Amino acid sequence: MDFALTDDQRAIQDAARAFADAELAPHSAHWDEEKIFPVETMKAAAEMGFCGIYTAEEHGGMALGRVEAAVIFEELARGDVAVAAFISIHNMATWMIDSFGSDDLRARYVPSLVTMEKIASYCLTEPGSGSDAASMRTTARLDGDHWVLNGSKAFISGAGTSDVYVVMARTGGEGARGVSTFVVDKDAPGLSFGAQERKMGWNAQPTAIVQFDDCRIPAANLLGVEGDGFKYAMAGLDGGRLNIAACSIGGARLALETAQAYVATRKQFGKPLAEFQNTQFKLADMATDLEAARLMVHRGAWAIDTGHPEKTKWCAMAKRLATDSCFEIADQALQLHGGYGYLKDYPLERIVRDLRVHRILEGTNEIMRVITARELARG
Repeated sequence: MDFALTDDQRAIQDAARAFADAELAPHSAHWDEEKIFPVETMKAAAEMGFCGIYTAEEHGGMALGRVEAAVIFEELARGDVAVAAFISIHNMATWMIDSFGSDDLRARYVPSLVTMEKIASYCLTEPGSGSDAASMRTTARLDGDHWVLNGSKAFISGAGTSDVYVVMARTGGEGARGVSTFVVDKDAPGLSFGAQERKMGWNAQPTAIVQFDDCRIPAANLLGVEGDGFKYAMAGLDGGRLNIAACSIGGARLALETAQAYVATRKQFGKPLAEFQNTQFKLADMATDLEAARLMVHRGAWAIDTGHPEKTKWCAMAKRLATDSCFEIADQALQLHGGYGYLKDYPLERIVRDLRVHRILEGTNEIMRVITARELARG
Protein backbone atom coordinates (compact mmCIF):
# COMPACT_ATOMS: atom_id res chain seq x y z
CA MET A 1 0.00 0.00 0.00
CA ASP A 2 1.61 3.23 -1.19
CA PHE A 3 -0.06 6.57 -0.45
CA ALA A 4 2.53 8.65 -2.31
CA LEU A 5 1.86 10.10 -5.75
CA THR A 6 4.09 8.85 -8.55
CA ASP A 7 6.55 11.17 -10.27
CA ASP A 8 4.13 11.54 -13.18
CA GLN A 9 1.24 12.32 -10.86
CA ARG A 10 3.29 14.95 -9.04
CA ALA A 11 4.19 16.54 -12.38
CA ILE A 12 0.48 16.68 -13.28
CA GLN A 13 -0.28 18.15 -9.86
CA ASP A 14 2.39 20.82 -10.31
CA ALA A 15 1.06 21.76 -13.75
CA ALA A 16 -2.52 22.05 -12.47
CA ARG A 17 -1.39 24.11 -9.48
CA ALA A 18 0.62 26.47 -11.65
CA PHE A 19 -2.33 26.95 -14.00
CA ALA A 20 -4.71 27.60 -11.11
CA ASP A 21 -2.34 30.09 -9.48
CA ALA A 22 -1.77 32.00 -12.71
CA GLU A 23 -5.11 31.78 -14.54
CA LEU A 24 -7.86 31.13 -11.96
CA ALA A 25 -7.07 32.51 -8.51
CA PRO A 26 -6.31 36.12 -9.58
CA HIS A 27 -9.73 36.43 -11.26
CA SER A 28 -11.93 34.32 -8.99
CA ALA A 29 -13.45 37.18 -6.96
CA HIS A 30 -14.17 39.23 -10.10
CA TRP A 31 -15.83 36.32 -11.91
CA ASP A 32 -18.01 35.66 -8.88
CA GLU A 33 -18.96 39.32 -8.39
CA GLU A 34 -19.75 39.97 -12.05
CA LYS A 35 -21.13 36.49 -12.81
CA ILE A 36 -18.63 35.92 -15.62
CA PHE A 37 -18.35 32.51 -17.29
CA PRO A 38 -14.65 32.45 -18.28
CA VAL A 39 -14.85 30.43 -21.48
CA GLU A 40 -11.48 31.55 -22.84
CA THR A 41 -9.77 30.58 -19.59
CA MET A 42 -11.39 27.15 -19.76
CA LYS A 43 -10.12 26.78 -23.33
CA ALA A 44 -6.65 27.49 -21.95
CA ALA A 45 -7.26 24.69 -19.43
CA ALA A 46 -8.19 22.46 -22.37
CA GLU A 47 -4.82 23.19 -23.94
CA MET A 48 -3.30 21.66 -20.78
CA GLY A 49 -5.44 18.56 -21.33
CA PHE A 50 -7.79 19.30 -18.43
CA CYS A 51 -11.01 19.01 -20.47
CA GLY A 52 -10.46 15.41 -21.57
CA ILE A 53 -8.67 14.04 -18.54
CA TYR A 54 -9.95 10.45 -18.62
CA THR A 55 -11.22 10.46 -22.20
CA ALA A 56 -9.39 8.02 -24.50
CA GLU A 57 -6.44 9.16 -26.59
CA GLU A 58 -8.04 8.22 -29.93
CA HIS A 59 -9.84 11.55 -30.23
CA GLY A 60 -7.43 13.71 -28.23
CA GLY A 61 -8.08 12.81 -24.59
CA MET A 62 -5.34 12.34 -22.00
CA ALA A 63 -6.51 8.82 -21.00
CA LEU A 64 -5.49 9.42 -17.39
CA GLY A 65 -6.96 7.66 -14.38
CA ARG A 66 -9.44 8.94 -11.83
CA VAL A 67 -6.70 9.46 -9.24
CA GLU A 68 -5.02 11.90 -11.60
CA ALA A 69 -8.41 13.57 -12.18
CA ALA A 70 -8.90 13.98 -8.43
CA VAL A 71 -5.46 15.55 -8.12
CA ILE A 72 -6.18 17.95 -10.98
CA PHE A 73 -9.61 19.05 -9.72
CA GLU A 74 -8.31 19.67 -6.22
CA GLU A 75 -5.67 22.02 -7.60
CA LEU A 76 -8.03 23.78 -10.01
CA ALA A 77 -10.63 24.28 -7.27
CA ARG A 78 -8.07 25.84 -5.00
CA GLY A 79 -7.91 28.52 -7.70
CA ASP A 80 -11.66 28.74 -8.37
CA VAL A 81 -14.24 26.26 -7.11
CA ALA A 82 -17.03 27.16 -9.54
CA VAL A 83 -14.86 27.04 -12.67
CA ALA A 84 -13.19 23.78 -11.62
CA ALA A 85 -16.62 22.27 -10.96
CA PHE A 86 -17.85 23.19 -14.42
CA ILE A 87 -14.74 21.69 -16.02
CA SER A 88 -15.52 18.50 -14.08
CA ILE A 89 -19.05 18.42 -15.53
CA HIS A 90 -17.67 18.95 -19.04
CA ASN A 91 -15.25 16.05 -18.47
CA MET A 92 -18.10 13.79 -17.35
CA ALA A 93 -20.25 14.57 -20.40
CA THR A 94 -17.30 14.16 -22.77
CA TRP A 95 -16.35 10.83 -21.20
CA MET A 96 -19.91 9.54 -21.56
CA ILE A 97 -19.94 10.28 -25.31
CA ASP A 98 -16.50 8.73 -25.74
CA SER A 99 -17.31 5.65 -23.64
CA PHE A 100 -20.80 4.77 -24.88
CA GLY A 101 -21.19 6.49 -28.25
CA SER A 102 -20.92 4.92 -31.68
CA ASP A 103 -17.72 5.44 -33.66
CA ASP A 104 -19.54 8.08 -35.70
CA LEU A 105 -20.82 9.94 -32.65
CA ARG A 106 -17.42 9.87 -30.99
CA ALA A 107 -15.69 11.15 -34.12
CA ARG A 108 -18.22 13.97 -34.53
CA TYR A 109 -18.13 15.26 -30.97
CA VAL A 110 -15.16 14.19 -28.88
CA PRO A 111 -12.33 16.02 -30.73
CA SER A 112 -14.03 19.40 -30.34
CA LEU A 113 -14.99 18.70 -26.72
CA VAL A 114 -11.52 17.81 -25.46
CA THR A 115 -10.25 21.13 -26.87
CA MET A 116 -13.36 22.93 -25.57
CA GLU A 117 -14.03 24.29 -29.01
CA LYS A 118 -17.43 23.00 -27.95
CA ILE A 119 -18.71 23.00 -24.36
CA ALA A 120 -20.81 20.17 -22.94
CA SER A 121 -23.55 20.01 -20.30
CA TYR A 122 -25.12 17.05 -18.49
CA CYS A 123 -28.94 16.97 -18.34
CA LEU A 124 -30.53 14.55 -15.87
CA THR A 125 -32.41 16.51 -13.19
CA GLU A 126 -35.92 17.78 -13.92
CA PRO A 127 -38.23 20.23 -12.13
CA GLY A 128 -40.24 17.29 -10.77
CA SER A 129 -37.51 14.66 -10.40
CA GLY A 130 -34.35 15.35 -8.46
CA SER A 131 -33.21 12.55 -6.16
CA ASP A 132 -35.78 10.25 -7.79
CA ALA A 133 -34.08 10.66 -11.15
CA ALA A 134 -35.59 7.52 -12.66
CA SER A 135 -39.06 9.11 -12.46
CA MET A 136 -38.13 11.64 -15.17
CA ARG A 137 -40.89 12.81 -17.52
CA THR A 138 -38.84 14.09 -20.46
CA THR A 139 -39.64 11.80 -23.39
CA ALA A 140 -38.09 10.86 -26.71
CA ARG A 141 -39.98 9.12 -29.51
CA LEU A 142 -38.60 7.90 -32.81
CA ASP A 143 -40.10 9.63 -35.84
CA GLY A 144 -38.52 8.29 -39.03
CA ASP A 145 -34.83 9.13 -38.93
CA HIS A 146 -35.18 11.57 -36.02
CA TRP A 147 -35.82 11.43 -32.29
CA VAL A 148 -38.32 13.98 -30.99
CA LEU A 149 -37.78 15.15 -27.40
CA ASN A 150 -40.31 16.85 -25.12
CA GLY A 151 -39.87 17.97 -21.53
CA SER A 152 -37.46 20.03 -19.48
CA LYS A 153 -34.31 19.70 -17.40
CA ALA A 154 -33.54 21.83 -14.35
CA PHE A 155 -30.42 23.29 -12.72
CA ILE A 156 -28.31 22.64 -15.82
CA SER A 157 -24.79 24.07 -15.58
CA GLY A 158 -23.78 25.79 -18.80
CA ALA A 159 -27.37 26.01 -20.09
CA GLY A 160 -27.64 28.55 -22.87
CA THR A 161 -23.87 28.72 -23.40
CA SER A 162 -22.91 25.08 -23.88
CA ASP A 163 -22.87 23.73 -27.42
CA VAL A 164 -23.66 20.10 -26.62
CA TYR A 165 -26.17 18.59 -24.15
CA VAL A 166 -26.00 14.98 -22.96
CA VAL A 167 -29.69 14.34 -22.21
CA MET A 168 -31.46 11.49 -20.44
CA ALA A 169 -35.05 10.96 -21.67
CA ARG A 170 -37.73 8.30 -21.43
CA THR A 171 -38.11 6.06 -24.50
CA GLY A 172 -39.86 3.15 -22.79
CA GLY A 173 -41.83 2.27 -19.68
CA GLU A 174 -41.56 3.54 -16.14
CA GLY A 175 -38.36 3.29 -14.14
CA ALA A 176 -34.68 3.23 -14.99
CA ARG A 177 -34.95 0.66 -17.80
CA GLY A 178 -37.11 2.98 -19.88
CA VAL A 179 -34.44 5.71 -20.07
CA SER A 180 -32.10 6.41 -23.00
CA THR A 181 -29.36 8.99 -23.49
CA PHE A 182 -29.05 11.45 -26.37
CA VAL A 183 -26.56 14.03 -27.63
CA VAL A 184 -28.35 17.29 -28.50
CA ASP A 185 -26.79 20.26 -30.28
CA LYS A 186 -27.53 23.78 -29.09
CA ASP A 187 -29.04 24.73 -32.45
CA ALA A 188 -31.45 21.74 -32.57
CA PRO A 189 -34.95 22.91 -33.53
CA GLY A 190 -37.23 22.95 -30.50
CA LEU A 191 -34.44 23.46 -27.95
CA SER A 192 -34.65 26.57 -25.74
CA PHE A 193 -33.44 27.82 -22.38
CA GLY A 194 -34.99 29.48 -19.35
CA ALA A 195 -33.80 32.58 -17.55
CA GLN A 196 -30.54 32.33 -15.65
CA GLU A 197 -31.06 31.20 -12.08
CA ARG A 198 -30.16 33.57 -9.23
CA LYS A 199 -27.91 31.46 -7.03
CA MET A 200 -26.18 31.53 -3.68
CA GLY A 201 -22.88 30.45 -5.25
CA TRP A 202 -21.29 29.05 -8.39
CA ASN A 203 -21.74 32.49 -9.94
CA ALA A 204 -18.88 31.91 -12.40
CA GLN A 205 -21.01 29.48 -14.40
CA PRO A 206 -24.54 29.85 -15.84
CA THR A 207 -27.43 27.69 -14.66
CA ALA A 208 -30.87 27.47 -16.27
CA ILE A 209 -33.76 25.28 -17.40
CA VAL A 210 -33.23 23.38 -20.68
CA GLN A 211 -36.54 23.07 -22.55
CA PHE A 212 -37.45 20.56 -25.28
CA ASP A 213 -40.55 21.31 -27.38
CA ASP A 214 -40.75 18.77 -30.21
CA CYS A 215 -36.96 19.03 -30.32
CA ARG A 216 -35.74 17.03 -33.32
CA ILE A 217 -32.33 15.40 -33.41
CA PRO A 218 -30.86 12.80 -35.80
CA ALA A 219 -31.53 9.17 -34.92
CA ALA A 220 -27.77 8.67 -34.92
CA ASN A 221 -27.52 10.93 -31.83
CA LEU A 222 -28.83 8.18 -29.58
CA LEU A 223 -25.95 7.41 -27.21
CA GLY A 224 -25.26 3.71 -27.02
CA VAL A 225 -28.18 1.31 -26.72
CA GLU A 226 -31.80 2.36 -26.30
CA GLY A 227 -32.92 1.66 -22.72
CA ASP A 228 -29.40 1.78 -21.24
CA GLY A 229 -29.35 5.52 -20.68
CA PHE A 230 -29.86 5.46 -16.93
CA LYS A 231 -26.96 3.05 -16.60
CA TYR A 232 -24.77 5.45 -18.57
CA ALA A 233 -25.92 8.38 -16.43
CA MET A 234 -25.03 6.54 -13.21
CA ALA A 235 -21.64 5.47 -14.58
CA GLY A 236 -20.92 9.11 -15.33
CA LEU A 237 -21.96 10.08 -11.82
CA ASP A 238 -19.57 7.67 -10.09
CA GLY A 239 -16.70 9.72 -11.44
CA GLY A 240 -18.60 12.99 -11.28
CA ARG A 241 -19.13 12.56 -7.55
CA LEU A 242 -15.41 12.11 -7.02
CA ASN A 243 -14.69 15.18 -9.15
CA ILE A 244 -17.04 17.34 -7.09
CA ALA A 245 -15.58 15.90 -3.89
CA ALA A 246 -12.09 16.79 -5.11
CA CYS A 247 -13.29 20.31 -5.88
CA SER A 248 -14.54 20.54 -2.28
CA ILE A 249 -11.10 19.51 -1.06
CA GLY A 250 -9.44 22.22 -3.15
CA GLY A 251 -11.76 24.91 -1.82
CA ALA A 252 -11.39 23.73 1.77
CA ARG A 253 -7.62 23.61 1.41
CA LEU A 254 -7.54 27.26 0.38
CA ALA A 255 -9.83 28.10 3.30
CA LEU A 256 -7.55 26.30 5.76
CA GLU A 257 -4.40 27.93 4.35
CA THR A 258 -6.06 31.35 4.52
CA ALA A 259 -7.10 30.76 8.13
CA GLN A 260 -3.62 29.62 9.13
CA ALA A 261 -2.09 32.79 7.72
CA TYR A 262 -4.71 34.97 9.38
CA VAL A 263 -4.47 33.54 12.92
CA ALA A 264 -0.68 33.85 12.81
CA THR A 265 -0.94 37.63 12.55
CA ARG A 266 -4.29 38.56 14.13
CA LYS A 267 -3.81 39.49 17.80
CA GLN A 268 -6.39 39.47 20.57
CA PHE A 269 -5.79 39.64 24.32
CA GLY A 270 -2.15 40.47 23.67
CA LYS A 271 -1.11 37.53 21.52
CA PRO A 272 -1.74 35.99 18.07
CA LEU A 273 -4.83 33.81 17.75
CA ALA A 274 -2.53 30.98 16.69
CA GLU A 275 -1.11 30.80 20.23
CA PHE A 276 -4.46 29.94 21.79
CA GLN A 277 -4.93 26.22 22.30
CA ASN A 278 -8.54 26.44 21.13
CA THR A 279 -7.34 27.78 17.78
CA GLN A 280 -4.66 25.12 17.53
CA PHE A 281 -7.16 22.35 18.21
CA LYS A 282 -9.57 23.76 15.65
CA LEU A 283 -6.86 23.91 12.97
CA ALA A 284 -5.74 20.39 13.86
CA ASP A 285 -9.28 19.06 13.40
CA MET A 286 -9.69 20.92 10.13
CA ALA A 287 -6.41 19.53 8.77
CA THR A 288 -7.33 15.99 9.89
CA ASP A 289 -10.76 16.17 8.27
CA LEU A 290 -9.23 17.49 5.06
CA GLU A 291 -6.74 14.65 4.89
CA ALA A 292 -9.42 12.05 5.63
CA ALA A 293 -11.56 13.45 2.82
CA ARG A 294 -8.67 13.27 0.37
CA LEU A 295 -7.90 9.67 1.30
CA MET A 296 -11.53 8.67 0.76
CA VAL A 297 -11.65 10.39 -2.63
CA HIS A 298 -8.42 8.75 -3.76
CA ARG A 299 -9.73 5.36 -2.63
CA GLY A 300 -12.89 5.89 -4.66
CA ALA A 301 -10.77 6.91 -7.64
CA TRP A 302 -8.66 3.79 -7.23
CA ALA A 303 -11.86 1.70 -7.16
CA ILE A 304 -12.98 3.10 -10.52
CA ASP A 305 -9.53 2.73 -12.06
CA THR A 306 -9.29 -0.92 -10.98
CA GLY A 307 -12.91 -1.79 -11.76
CA HIS A 308 -13.57 -2.74 -8.14
CA PRO A 309 -17.07 -4.24 -7.69
CA GLU A 310 -17.77 -1.85 -4.79
CA LYS A 311 -16.77 1.29 -6.69
CA THR A 312 -20.24 2.86 -6.54
CA LYS A 313 -20.31 2.50 -2.76
CA TRP A 314 -16.83 3.94 -2.33
CA CYS A 315 -17.65 6.89 -4.59
CA ALA A 316 -20.85 7.61 -2.67
CA MET A 317 -19.03 7.39 0.65
CA ALA A 318 -16.27 9.67 -0.57
CA LYS A 319 -18.66 12.24 -1.99
CA ARG A 320 -20.71 12.37 1.22
CA LEU A 321 -17.73 12.59 3.55
CA ALA A 322 -15.69 15.04 1.50
CA THR A 323 -18.44 17.52 0.66
CA ASP A 324 -19.81 17.57 4.22
CA SER A 325 -16.38 17.82 5.86
CA CYS A 326 -15.00 20.40 3.46
CA PHE A 327 -18.01 22.69 3.82
CA GLU A 328 -17.50 22.57 7.60
CA ILE A 329 -13.78 23.31 7.18
CA ALA A 330 -14.58 26.38 5.09
CA ASP A 331 -17.21 27.51 7.61
CA GLN A 332 -14.76 27.11 10.50
CA ALA A 333 -12.12 29.05 8.56
CA LEU A 334 -14.64 31.86 8.13
CA GLN A 335 -15.41 31.73 11.87
CA LEU A 336 -11.72 32.09 12.73
CA HIS A 337 -11.72 35.34 10.75
CA GLY A 338 -14.59 36.74 12.79
CA GLY A 339 -16.36 39.62 11.06
CA TYR A 340 -13.63 39.84 8.43
CA GLY A 341 -14.53 36.38 7.17
CA TYR A 342 -17.98 37.71 6.26
CA LEU A 343 -16.48 40.35 3.96
CA LYS A 344 -15.74 39.88 0.29
CA ASP A 345 -12.23 41.23 0.89
CA TYR A 346 -11.39 37.68 1.93
CA PRO A 347 -12.16 34.51 -0.07
CA LEU A 348 -13.89 32.68 2.79
CA GLU A 349 -17.49 33.77 2.17
CA ARG A 350 -17.15 32.87 -1.53
CA ILE A 351 -15.71 29.45 -0.73
CA VAL A 352 -18.55 28.75 1.72
CA ARG A 353 -21.15 29.78 -0.87
CA ASP A 354 -19.54 27.73 -3.63
CA LEU A 355 -19.02 24.57 -1.55
CA ARG A 356 -22.55 24.50 -0.15
CA VAL A 357 -24.10 23.18 -3.39
CA HIS A 358 -21.65 20.27 -3.54
CA ARG A 359 -23.71 18.59 -0.81
CA ILE A 360 -26.74 18.71 -3.16
CA LEU A 361 -25.59 18.07 -6.72
CA GLU A 362 -24.36 14.84 -8.33
CA GLY A 363 -26.81 13.17 -5.93
CA THR A 364 -27.66 14.74 -2.57
CA ASN A 365 -25.71 13.54 0.41
CA GLU A 366 -28.90 11.90 1.65
CA ILE A 367 -28.92 9.84 -1.55
CA MET A 368 -25.25 9.00 -0.95
CA ARG A 369 -26.37 7.50 2.35
CA VAL A 370 -29.13 5.58 0.57
CA ILE A 371 -26.60 4.13 -1.89
CA THR A 372 -24.19 3.21 0.89
CA ALA A 373 -26.89 1.59 3.01
CA ARG A 374 -28.22 -0.36 0.01
CA GLU A 375 -24.75 -1.69 -0.78
CA LEU A 376 -24.17 -2.63 2.85
CA ALA A 377 -27.43 -4.57 2.90
CA ARG A 378 -26.31 -6.56 -0.13
CA GLY A 379 -23.30 -7.74 1.85
